[in-house]
Amino acid sequence: MQDKEVQGMITITESAAAQVKKMKEEEEDPNLKLRVSVKGGGCSGLSYGLGFDTEAEGNDHKLEQNGLDVLVNSEDADVLQGVVIDYKQNMMGGGFTIDNPNAIANCGCGSSFKAATRTGTPEDC
Repeated sequence: MQDKEVQGMITITESAAAQVKKMKEEEEDPNLKLRVSVKGGGCSGLSYGLGFDTEAEGNDHKLEQNGLDVLVNSEDADVLQGVVIDYKQNMMGGGFTIDNPNAIANCGCGSSFKAATRTGTPEDC
């Protein structure tokens, strides 16, 4: 079931959803849910986390995107509002990209950012 307040919080493109489903199949656990998180670290202070979890925690928002069950901790919701997660393939391979309208600065590596409402702990890249 999807929380009202998380409708539109995160958009996972069809390409990203297909890649996550492929990774989920390799794990051979149909109960896995995609967890999207934010943690301290990276060049700009905050880093994204994408991983699998089997159960929601008490403070998680739950949503469904392109056939995926997605979990977001309520503490991360404000800096993830409006995020678009995509998967792009090129000659060098493929990878997830995250477009965050709340980011006021991004690291050149693309996995670290700074938000106006939350500071992190920058590390050397």
